[in-house]
Amino acid sequence: MKKDVTAAIIEKEGRVLIARRKHGFHLQYKWEFPGGKIEQGETPECCLARELKEEFGIESTIGEFVCRSEYDYGDRTIELLAFRVTHVAGDFHLDSHEEIQWVFPQDMAGFDFAEADKPIVEKLLQESEKAPESRDKKAM
Repeated sequence: MKKDVTAAIIEKEGRVLIARRKHGFHLQYKWEFPGGKIEQGETPECCLARELKEEFGIESTIGEFVCRSEYDYGDRTIELLAFRVTHVAGDFHLDSHEEIQWVFPQDMAGFDFAEADKPIVEKLLQESEKAPESRDKKAM
């Protein structure tokens, strides 16, 4: 069975929000970009705004589509659609995650990400390597 799922790339001061799944949940202890399953009749953008409100208690604005990935976990296949997201209001509280962290893309290799999220990590790493500030830091 294939599930369409959304993922949020929320950035702040060059860092990206990642979340670690709770014990007892599918993919427990894996790191991921927060989001959730698209419900029937729902757009990916509406899904992502809803999921961020439900899982973290935050208001957000959904921006540009970044990339997609697909992964077969054996019991389910996930098609993951990643979007840039702006945190508009609200303090983060945790529901289906046990931890969140703000990390630089170049530091994401040290985290055990869910397989479907790994292409998003690669995309963000490629973008950070092309960014002018990254080139400036390498020249130092």
